[in-house]
Amino acid sequence: MAEKKIPMRKCLGCGENKPKKELIRVVKNNQGEISLDLTGKKNGRGAYICHSKDCFVKARKAKRFERAFSSPIPEDVLDILERELENE
Repeated sequence: MAEKKIPMRKCLGCGENKPKKELIRVVKNNQGEISLDLTGKKNGRGAYICHSKDCFVKARKAKRFERAFSSPIPEDVLDILERELENE
């Protein structure tokens, strides 16, 4: 019987590979809007981050969200994501 593979994703902050279910997905939709995807089912390009403010801050400082989405991200959008993460 074949083993069921656990999908792994890399955190933009710490760079560790972790099971997809343990990470928060940040998504950029077709309209260019960026948001947290707590369900993991929104359409669009996804990037993953740990449930840790430290990882978010590292990813933000190193502009890893911009690199993941191949576009600049306004600071106010990142501020909103950070607040949502804190309330999560």
